[in-house]
Amino acid sequence: MKIDYYEILGVTKTADDKVLKSAYRKLAMQFHPDKNPGDAEAERKFIELGEAYDVLKDPQKRAAYDRYGHAAFENGGGGGGFGGGFGGAGGFSDIFEDIFGEMMGGGRQRRSGGRERGADLRYNMEVSLEEAFTGKTAQIRVPSSITCDECTGSGAKPGTQPVTCATCGGAGRVRASQGFFSVERACPTCNGRGQTIPDPCTKCSGTGHVSQERSLSVNIPAGIEDGTRIRLSGEGEAGTRGGPSGDLYIFISIKPHEFFQRDGADLYCKVPISMTTAALGGQFEVTTLDGTQTRVKIPEGTQNGKQFRLKAKGMPVLRQGNLGDLYIQVAIETPQNLNKRQRELLQEFEEISSKENSPQSTGFFARMKDFFEGIKD
Repeated sequence: MKIDYYEILGVTKTADDKVLKSAYRKLAMQFHPDKNPGDAEAERKFIELGEAYDVLKDPQKRAAYDRYGHAAFENGGGGGGFGGGFGGAGGFSDIFEDIFGEMMGGGRQRRSGGRERGADLRYNMEVSLEEAFTGKTAQIRVPSSITCDECTGSGAKPGTQPVTCATCGGAGRVRASQGFFSVERACPTCNGRGQTIPDPCTKCSGTGHVSQERSLSVNIPAGIEDGTRIRLSGEGEAGTRGGPSGDLYIFISIKPHEFFQRDGADLYCKVPISMTTAALGGQFEVTTLDGTQTRVKIPEGTQNGKQFRLKAKGMPVLRQGNLGDLYIQVAIETPQNLNKRQRELLQEFEEISSKENSPQSTGFFARMKDFFEGIKD
């Protein structure tokens, strides 16, 4: 007696196509004969999975199965029988390619004349915060490969041509049968290109490209952020046998700045000020990234960590006209290396100070005292 197809895949009868595919993928990986060599039980389960998925992925077959069960496919029933195996159109090999095609190098896709796209390249570029602020045009030198001018990228010696691979007939892939199923792999003779080169080009040794360092111009836009990727189309490795070139990706990193920290379009700067400036008030000037001097006014009684916002003094927003803000955070510096007179004056100030001069510390210790006395009670 055959097991229920839904039970085989471990799904409910209401499972959609996405759930079915995910369940089949997971179980087929688990019981694939390549992972279980010599295990007859795993092979049997693998075949059952293919049979179940073949029915349930097809709306018409699934409807017939839901109504009549396995009887729908017996004696040439409405869903069509499986016969003695899974070969041919609609069989197991098609299921396998549907699910695992991307893992096998693109399933049924064939290469055209052995032409292959070149590899993408990565170039790491470090720029300063000032350069990210203003933008720049940078010149870089990239070691890469270019199309061989001797054979114009074909890989064949001038006057000759690549020939169709005799092993795969130009398909680039070969199929090997293993019991009830078959697996498609890249042709070992032509490495999936579909062509071989009897007489390779002497300059490029049949690869169709040669190594060469190139100079490229890269535009760094104002406001670019750390981790941004710039794509230069067609500036990667040359393609094989006349195939298109890959792309060059520029990965941007921003150098740490001595004074400013960046958060998006906003900048932060910590500025130390004296205790007297914080207490009495005052002002100072800071130099912003655009090179201008901006005055910051400190009100009387400023506390440590207080932030002052300088509007539109931050970084440009990438590909927009507006600017972020600059936040100045003050750090109050405690006096050091006091001489005798300075110490006397501070001691005198301490003696004549009242609770109103230090409301935060006074309030803190009062609340702490009340808290612990309340616990004792």
